[in-house]
Amino acid sequence: MTEAPNPAKMSQDPIAGLEGVVAATTCLSNVDGQNGVLVIRGKKIEDLAGLVPFEEAVRHLWQDLGFNSLSAIKNSFAEARQVAFGVVSLLESSPAELSIYEHMQLGLAALPLKGDLPEAIAICGALPVFLAASHRISNGLQPIAPDPSLDTATDLLRMLNGTLPGASEADALNRYLVTILDHGLNASTFTARVIGSTQADLKQAVLGAMGALSGPLHGGAPGPVLDMIDAIGRPENADDWITEALARKERLMGFGHRIYRTRDPRADVLKAGLKLIGSSNPKVQLAEEIETAALAALRRVKPHRPLDTNVEFYTAVLLDAIGIDRSLFTPLFATGRAAGWCAHVLEQQKTGKLIRPSSHYVGPKPE
Repeated sequence: MTEAPNPAKMSQDPIAGLEGVVAATTCLSNVDGQNGVLVIRGKKIEDLAGLVPFEEAVRHLWQDLGFNSLSAIKNSFAEARQVAFGVVSLLESSPAELSIYEHMQLGLAALPLKGDLPEAIAICGALPVFLAASHRISNGLQPIAPDPSLDTATDLLRMLNGTLPGASEADALNRYLVTILDHGLNASTFTARVIGSTQADLKQAVLGAMGALSGPLHGGAPGPVLDMIDAIGRPENADDWITEALARKERLMGFGHRIYRTRDPRADVLKAGLKLIGSSNPKVQLAEEIETAALAALRRVKPHRPLDTNVEFYTAVLLDAIGIDRSLFTPLFATGRAAGWCAHVLEQQKTGKLIRPSSHYVGPKPE
């Protein structure tokens, strides 16, 4: 009788999940998990997020695309938003049961890329339009056309809510979009590079990356952070709630990271942004109390595991504080990360090399 594959043995494979395997050479970003450092093309994330707008951070990442000024890339994004709005009528006539994320994918699939705009600009400029329009359509509201005089973050909030946002809200969204711009070879970025390595066009690579991001192990954590905060309810409940959750072997949303063995530097960037909002949102104070209680409980219950606050925790709190519904967290992440996806695809395609790893066969042998 042929021995069946042993799933337990397969899961213990030292290269399962490609852990530690170097699959690309890149100048785009470096994630130092041991020291809690994220570098975006030579700059620490703390030297970008909160200090420059989204467009300037993208220009920094896209140095090879030839944008010589902030105004040049801002104007190109504005033009891309206007082109994308021409596709919104398709979203209005699409099946109502599609999710906001699926509407965005549909809009991107239908987006024409034959104009004068670079494909990366056309794609990244379109996603804010598709996000806002899909959200409004799902709520029975009329989509709002983009305003080419505005920056990406300000116009996105205006297209979502129908009113011009305050400077603090736009600054907070800019901070978030810059924070998530790129982060090494995570699942969605690696997917984009694999697709790009076939010389498929940029749109197909971004659509594939969006598919990878839709999985709950990659793109779904910020929403459950708010669910946890809502369940705790009050600061005095935090210790008991967290202790009981850990006793049930439940994962605390917003804590621990696949790469970081110390604090995720993006968490502090976003936490600093909360202090600048001056929001009266009660979740902000509650979140800080919960973070303190959670870190103490994790050190007590799992003293040998380096579990600290990750980007999802303060992503949830920051976006909630500026009025972003939790159903938009993954779509908004895709909107910010698309610039990183495009950069990785273009970098991969310069090599001309098809990504084609090998696998370790553990199935039955022929008789």
